[in-house]
Amino acid sequence: MSGSWEMICGLEVHVQLATRTKLFCSCPTDGFGSPPNSRICPVCTGQPGVLPVLNGEALTLAAKAALALGCAIREESIFARKNYFYPDLPKAYQISQYEKPLAENGSLLIALKDAPAKTIGLQRIHMEEDAGKLLHAIGAEELDYSLVDFNRSGIPLVEIVSKPDLRSSQEAYAYLQALKEILQFVGVSRCDMEKGEMRVDANISMRRTGEPFGTRVEIKNLNSFKGVRDALDHECRRQVRALESGERLVQETRLWDAEAQATASMRSKEEAHDYRYFPDPDLPPLLAPRSLVEILRRDLPELPQARRRRFIDIYGISAPTAEVLTSSRDLADYVDEVAKTTSTPGATPVAANLIATALLGLIAEKGLDLAQTRELVSPQALGKLTLMIADGRASKTMGKDILGEMFASGRGPEDILSERGGGQVMDQAKLVEWIHAAMAQNPRAVADVKSGKERAIGAIVGAVMKLSQGKANPAILNKLIKEEISK
Repeated sequence: MSGSWEMICGLEVHVQLATRTKLFCSCPTDGFGSPPNSRICPVCTGQPGVLPVLNGEALTLAAKAALALGCAIREESIFARKNYFYPDLPKAYQISQYEKPLAENGSLLIALKDAPAKTIGLQRIHMEEDAGKLLHAIGAEELDYSLVDFNRSGIPLVEIVSKPDLRSSQEAYAYLQALKEILQFVGVSRCDMEKGEMRVDANISMRRTGEPFGTRVEIKNLNSFKGVRDALDHECRRQVRALESGERLVQETRLWDAEAQATASMRSKEEAHDYRYFPDPDLPPLLAPRSLVEILRRDLPELPQARRRRFIDIYGISAPTAEVLTSSRDLADYVDEVAKTTSTPGATPVAANLIATALLGLIAEKGLDLAQTRELVSPQALGKLTLMIADGRASKTMGKDILGEMFASGRGPEDILSERGGGQVMDQAKLVEWIHAAMAQNPRAVADVKSGKERAIGAIVGAVMKLSQGKANPAILNKLIKEEISK
């Protein structure tokens, strides 16, 4: 892309709320993978004479999302009917919010690898119901007609609309990562994109730097972060080529073809008046008293960025490790519980490294979740292991081996250490005995150390560790080896 062109982008993110039932009826929301049209009722399929009843849990989760993203919740918001005809919309209108959304004017801080952190403005968050799903194929067989599955019809969503503050596909990617992290941390949504729980529409235009915004194109139904990044990069190039050749861009909706790595025109872009919004007469206004909003605000957990900073400042954990350990709320809670048991100075960073490397590796290898892991390695047990490493009873290498046995058997670290014949050997007489044997096995290394080649000491250390079966205490080993060689 030419340096004189600038991308202007805003994202509309549709997120499924983590409720058990749909937005206006009692049908379950676990329709993914279920037989088509097995999670429906007269309400979500728009049968005559039915009335919607708002799911209170959905409203609570939507309000928590708004507060976690720094939005102001309106004291009164209104559901509206968004009118359009499409086969997957049984009522021929979607219950959404328009003029008076649930919340407005939030912000999200994104971190970029090679640039300063940037704040992205949020224009609004509103609630709405999902539509059904059209099926154009069964397996690999393309159909000459379309089938409709209404299992998703009425699923509770929030639509999170950013301001046009994004200036690159990398910023868009970072924005979506930060948004997903917060929503999962607060428990608003699982954000499982494979199940359609998080979908993205991107609005993009190009302009010469400093000029007014250009003609906006919308790219619909992007279902992966990589898809968003690739679609934005392609659309940037397409629009710049068109503008530089004198072509006049039109406001339209386009679809992303991941296989062709290109966008294709779908239809001209609708304006709000095309949907003939009007307040839904079956749903009263939503009232949000300040007292209720403050209760919800107090109930919010510590958000990822704040917890990351606390791990660094209070626990002394490195920034990269803190990033890993706050990737989910369950994991961050686990770290906090371990930290409560590690009062020895410097022990918590040891625990953090053990979790971020060895424990997460074991979890990934076995395909377990953290709840299952807690049954095998409780925070208290891991805290005890950490203290054993911190006070010298076990080396870091030995600690990782013990953790592996704890993970496999569910046994405590003390039992495993005792079974191994105790912890590290710190008795100097025994260590010197091993050092003499190692020096006899490595005369060349001894000569090199005497001549000033200190790196050669590693061969002797390795030999001692082998003789001691890993039990020699490395903290005092180097000092003793130097002393014995100098004699």
